[in-house]
Amino acid sequence: MSAALSGAVDLSALKARAESSRNQPPAPPAGAPPASGSAPPSGAVFEVTEATFQAEVVERSLNQLVVVDLWAEWCGPCKQLSPVLERLAAEAGGAWVLAKVDVDANPRIAQLFGAQSIPTVVAIGGGQPVDAFSGALPEPEIRKWLSALLDALRDRLPGISAAEQENGGPVEEPEDPRFTEAEDAFEQGDFAAAQAAYERILDAEPANELAKNALAQVKFTARAEAADPNARAKADADPTDLEAQLAAADLDIAEQDVDAAFTRLVDAVRRTAGDERNRVREHLVALFELFDPADERVMKARRNLASALF
Repeated sequence: MSAALSGAVDLSALKARAESSRNQPPAPPAGAPPASGSAPPSGAVFEVTEATFQAEVVERSLNQLVVVDLWAEWCGPCKQLSPVLERLAAEAGGAWVLAKVDVDANPRIAQLFGAQSIPTVVAIGGGQPVDAFSGALPEPEIRKWLSALLDALRDRLPGISAAEQENGGPVEEPEDPRFTEAEDAFEQGDFAAAQAAYERILDAEPANELAKNALAQVKFTARAEAADPNARAKADADPTDLEAQLAAADLDIAEQDVDAAFTRLVDAVRRTAGDERNRVREHLVALFELFDPADERVMKARRNLASALF
């Protein structure tokens, strides 16, 4: 689960409230056709409320991928993201659907997901969240995200294959040869070539987030593989050994001991000054780039870094 969401998510939390609302529906206006109560909408894009969430999102997701768009009228980035999602949902031909939630009108849904900001987009499959992101991502990144979800869930959610067969099979996204070159170099362990390939992409497209994130990963992997295996022992024995501290932090990250790495470098910032302090700070900031900005460990370390610097 992406760090766009905080804590565990139990989608059954809205079930009792939804059922209660359906059991006691408001009287329809005179002349209006009777409401269906729990029947999900048929379109690719539809609005969801707290009362309809169980039927239109949770139950539907047992057969089909449902993407939930948490938005608000006052949210500027939402106005950029929502039209992209709506267009992609219409293009998908039923392989997935978009459920839009106005968080001002339905605050309990946003609370349910623990969304830390909006826009937040949550993928629901099999009755549970399977992934999420926050912010207005570029369309190519959203397409890749959706394609990966459909590939991962195709065998579990029969509605995906059924919709794709009706539309002539799954749509293959054309591969970007620039990324293919970089990825091939990375897989072969040629980190210098991979770094150069990603840098060429960024020279042409400075805002390409995929290339930025991949470049950060390549640089880190190259450092971590080249690091002295004894760096942590050296760093613990001599806190003033700056090279050992930097290498040890990389090894900590490589072994998933993220808090230890961040703490190590924040402590090094406190002990150093001038160029040495700036070098440690830059190394730590580069490590932050390996994670989602909303990751609690990153946010905590950023606060500690600010305290150490000022």
